[in-house]
Amino acid sequence: MMTRLLLLAALGATLSAPLSAQEPVAPAPLPPTGALPEKPAYKTVPVVLTTSAGRITIALEVERAPLTAANFLRYIDQKRLDGTDFYRAFTYPGSTDGLIQGGARNDPKRILKPVAHEPTSKTGLTHDDGAISMARGAPGSADGDFFIIMGRMGLDANPSQPGDNLGYAVFGHVTGGMDVVRAIAARPVDPNKGAGILRGQMLAAPVKIITARRIAPAK
Repeated sequence: MMTRLLLLAALGATLSAPLSAQEPVAPAPLPPTGALPEKPAYKTVPVVLTTSAGRITIALEVERAPLTAANFLRYIDQKRLDGTDFYRAFTYPGSTDGLIQGGARNDPKRILKPVAHEPTSKTGLTHDDGAISMARGAPGSADGDFFIIMGRMGLDANPSQPGDNLGYAVFGHVTGGMDVVRAIAARPVDPNKGAGILRGQMLAAPVKIITARRIAPAK
């Protein structure tokens, strides 16, 4: 059960330093015309999680994280997330950075075969504000549990770190409803729920994911 929850035992060691403590990065030179370079457009699929706290819309990165996004769409299309919960909330003391976590919670009636791990070093995605990523134990064990980032967290792949340095698999970003995400994160936790590092991070009253659906394209 706990191996399906997001492992944060070494999180303190893997988090990026505060931006103020990082070395400044020189900006890329502008083109001769002075125009800003255009960002490439990648294909995404919009979905909406309708929860008891409100709606959260997400753009799934089906081009940059095809395996992980397809896995999530299988859960949506087969309605395996309907009736699940956001059950965990974590925020750093004195900060608004953190995450909320939800999903199938290893329910044998809901989970599908684990998906291969797509590290951020391969996809180019990052655990920034609104990122949605897969909870996992060992790389390649993620199935039906996911988390949404608030702020920025150092959960990207980092080859310079010892041990499991593949990070977590980002596969989309919230496009609407971050106020709902933060409202869920602000809910009371039960100090007696959870084991080990997860103790005190379980919501006293989980937030129901009523439905999870693709958003039909506009006609």
